[in-house]
Amino acid sequence: MNKITILGTAYPYRGGIASFNEMLARTFLKKGKQLNIKTFTVQYPNFLFPGKTQYSESAAPEGIDIERCVNSVNPFNWIRMGLRIRKERPDMVLVKYWTPFLAPCLGTICYLAKSNKHTRIFSQLDNVVPHEAHFFDSWLTHYFVRSVDGFVYMSQQVKQDLDKFTTSKPALFSPHPVFANFGERIERKEAIAHLNLSEDTQYLLFFGIIRDYKGLDLLIDAWKLLKDKGLTKGKKVIVAGEYYNNKEKYTTQIESLGLQDDILVHDSFIRDDEVKYYFSAVDVVVQPYKDATQSGVTQIAYQFSVPMIVTNVGGLAEIVSDGRSGFVAESSPESIAAAIEKFYTIGGAPHFAETIAEERKRFTWEAMTEQFEVLYKQLETKD
Repeated sequence: MNKITILGTAYPYRGGIASFNEMLARTFLKKGKQLNIKTFTVQYPNFLFPGKTQYSESAAPEGIDIERCVNSVNPFNWIRMGLRIRKERPDMVLVKYWTPFLAPCLGTICYLAKSNKHTRIFSQLDNVVPHEAHFFDSWLTHYFVRSVDGFVYMSQQVKQDLDKFTTSKPALFSPHPVFANFGERIERKEAIAHLNLSEDTQYLLFFGIIRDYKGLDLLIDAWKLLKDKGLTKGKKVIVAGEYYNNKEKYTTQIESLGLQDDILVHDSFIRDDEVKYYFSAVDVVVQPYKDATQSGVTQIAYQFSVPMIVTNVGGLAEIVSDGRSGFVAESSPESIAAAIEKFYTIGGAPHFAETIAEERKRFTWEAMTEQFEVLYKQLETKD
C-alpha cells in the first residue's frame, strides 16, 4: 500500500478538519507514501454556512499536494470525480466523515472510485450521529457507510453510533492525535502582552466555534456561582471563538448576571498562528459540553500542556484522565464550578505538569496512520 488519496476538507478551507487532514497527510508523507488531497471547490453553499467565512487567512501548507476539484452540491461533479479516482487507482482513499450533508457527495465518489476493484475506501469518523440532528441524517449516513470498507473511530461513543449502521465492517480505535501544527508553547508574558491582557490576572479559556451543544451557558452560570462565593477575584474567563448561533443569548446571559468584566469575549475565528497565544496565556481550558464525541480542542490543550476541565459526555472522559490531565465534571453549572474551584485549590496548572506530559504520549499521528495500514492489510488478507 503506497498510493493514497485523502478526500475532504483542506486548505484554503479553515478549521480543525482541514488541519486534521493536513497533519494526517504529513505523517503519511514522512512514511514515504505517495499522497494527494482532493478538497472542495464548494464545501458548503454560503447561505448554509453559519460563520463569517469558510476560508483560512493563514499561508498554504508547504509540501502537500492539494487540489480543489470537488463540488459538494453538484452531482455531475461527484460522478466525474469518482470516475477520475477510479482511473487513478490509489490503493487507499481516506475520507473524514462528520456531517450527513456531505454524505451524498462523498458516498457517490467513493462508490465509483472503488468500482475498479483495487481501491479501498476508509473513513476516519468524527461523528456518525451529528450533534444537531435532522430527520434525514440516518438515511444519508447509511448511504455513506455502505460505500466504506473500514473505519477508524476516536471514541467509544462514535463506535456505538457506528454499530447502529453496520457491525460487519472492520473498525479500529485510535484517539485523536495532538495538534502539533499550531506550534509550541511560548512564555506566558509574551502571550499576555500579545493579547493585551493583564499579567496580574489568571485566565481560564473556552475555545472554539460556539454552538449550543458546547455548553457555554453552563460555564457562564458556573462562573456566577463562583463569583457569589467570592472565588473569582483575580481571575477571568476568555471566550475565544466565532458564534455559529445564538450570540444574543450568551450576550444577554452575561449582562443579566453582571459578568461583563469577568468574561472576555474574543468573537472571531482564531487563526492558526494565533492559537499559541491563547493556550500559552491561560491556566486551564474548560469544555462544558452538553454533547460530544471527541474534541480537537483537548488535543490542542495537550500540545500546549494546558490542563482541562471537561464534562462527562461522549468520549471526552476517555481523553482527559480525571486527576491527571485535568478534571471531569458533570454537565451542570454546579459540577463545573466545583471542578474549577478544586483546580485552583490544589495549585492550578503546576499540579498537572508531569502527569499531562505523560498523558499526551498516548496521542500520536503515527499511531493513527498505522491503524489505517492495519485495516488495509486485514482486507488484503481477507481477499
